[in-house]
Amino acid sequence: MRASGDWLTARGTQAVFAALEAGGHRAMAVGGCVRNALLGAPVNDVDIATDARPEEVSELARAAGLKPVPTGIAHGTVTVVAQGTGFEVTTFRRDVETDGRRAIVAFSDDVAEDAARRDFTMNALYAERDGTVVDPLGGLPDLVARRVRFVGDPDARVREDYLRILRFFRFHAWYADPEGGMDAEALAACARGADGLGGLSAERIGGEMTRLLSAPDPAPAVAAMAACGVLARVMPGAEAGALAPLVHAERALPPDWRRRVVASGGDAGGWRLPRADQRALELRRSALAEGMPAAEAAYRHGSDVARDVALIRAAAAGTPPDLAGIEAAASARLPLRASDLPLEGPALGEALRRAEDAWIASGFAQSKDELRQVALAP
Repeated sequence: MRASGDWLTARGTQAVFAALEAGGHRAMAVGGCVRNALLGAPVNDVDIATDARPEEVSELARAAGLKPVPTGIAHGTVTVVAQGTGFEVTTFRRDVETDGRRAIVAFSDDVAEDAARRDFTMNALYAERDGTVVDPLGGLPDLVARRVRFVGDPDARVREDYLRILRFFRFHAWYADPEGGMDAEALAACARGADGLGGLSAERIGGEMTRLLSAPDPAPAVAAMAACGVLARVMPGAEAGALAPLVHAERALPPDWRRRVVASGGDAGGWRLPRADQRALELRRSALAEGMPAAEAAYRHGSDVARDVALIRAAAAGTPPDLAGIEAAASARLPLRASDLPLEGPALGEALRRAEDAWIASGFAQSKDELRQVALAP
């Protein structure tokens, strides 16, 4: 089998392969790029594994006119920039010591040793320069069946890095056959290792959870997380059952993890999100809590917030979402200005607020003269 595609024949990719092979070393694409190419999914980044040591990678890259950047020398990684694109080139490795968050590694000449330290069998796939797939651990049948399985002993893989618990559910949401169920041994290992999630950084947890909740349909994976005690540790208060109706209601729109967090009622405060994302969650929660109509939410907070509010309410009620008028409300502007009123100070502010409330309640239909009367009414 071959992992073909433009990503493999691109000049930058081929230049990195050629540079390493010029020194007599083996070089193969590895991991997500191979997996996605075989699944027919987009390939965004190309990682390369090699038996060349980091210092050799740097020397060979410079000799080929490429730019090496020592981004992770301790773990064997050099980023090689070719044709304006960065490629992470990592020496074959084996784990020497792990503590559930990070690993101490030793370099290896054996691709099978490198594969054995990876998380899932579908990620332990390699491709030669011509696309020929190298499968040291027999992971290809799992990929073809869209079956997410840990490499080797699931408990050992989890203990090496507890983030793999969340990655298991994320991979299931994105890549698994929904009719195939979950690997029982993997699920049991995730349940047994759930306490280890407390030692992970908020950034790592948030990164995995937002990617998981961005899947086309994360509901089955999140339900499994709840059943095995994982969900409560990373998103306290979440109701996993709220996601399936929401996914159905939003089927004509792109997935949005923020909408799904709010719909679940879960607390993402421990994820250490960017301020913009925190604010987005707050706006959606407050609009729902206040019972704000979707049109008012659109006017005050924008169409995205209003659309999410409407979808969440529809999912909870089991009714089709009503998104009519949201775009118009989001672009509406109060026709009354401060200069239209013979008032000042607190009285002016109160009059404008009164007029705005009346305008919103009218469906944004009242004219300037009508609003002026409302504002000046005793």
